[in-house]
Amino acid sequence: MTYSIETAVALRTAGKAEEARELLLALLCGDEENAELHYQLAWTHDVLGLEREAIPYYERSLSLGLPTEQRMGALLGLGSTYRTLGEYTLSKEVLEQGLHEFPQQKEFAVFLAMTLHNLGGHSEAMKLLLTLLAETSVNEGISSYRHAILYYSDKIDQVWE
Repeated sequence: MTYSIETAVALRTAGKAEEARELLLALLCGDEENAELHYQLAWTHDVLGLEREAIPYYERSLSLGLPTEQRMGALLGLGSTYRTLGEYTLSKEVLEQGLHEFPQQKEFAVFLAMTLHNLGGHSEAMKLLLTLLAETSVNEGISSYRHAILYYSDKIDQVWE
């Protein structure tokens, strides 16, 4: 039987992440310059709760070069993983890079807001989240107050007298 990255992804998706990890590691032995293998290993390590072990795989996948969709996933995964490990400055750098490269991918703003909160940038985090909420919500009540939410998004600490 021939094993592939697709087999490993299917295993991970089926809740067999440890089996997926073992298969991906075996595949990597014969193909260490494969960016997708590194990316899938990073993702699988994250699924297993092995965030610290995921980081070198994310970094290597990005340095080897990934197709656009996988690059988005790797930047988001790396930024999020840095955040969960308390590496907030690195998280911010990676997530800002992702937001710059992929401004249409709103998930970067959400994860960046979490990191900004961790760094004490509560107003900036709120602005990101309020702007995202106002721009993407289909809720009728939110939509009806869209302009007000956007107006106040960067004035969250201002007091009018």
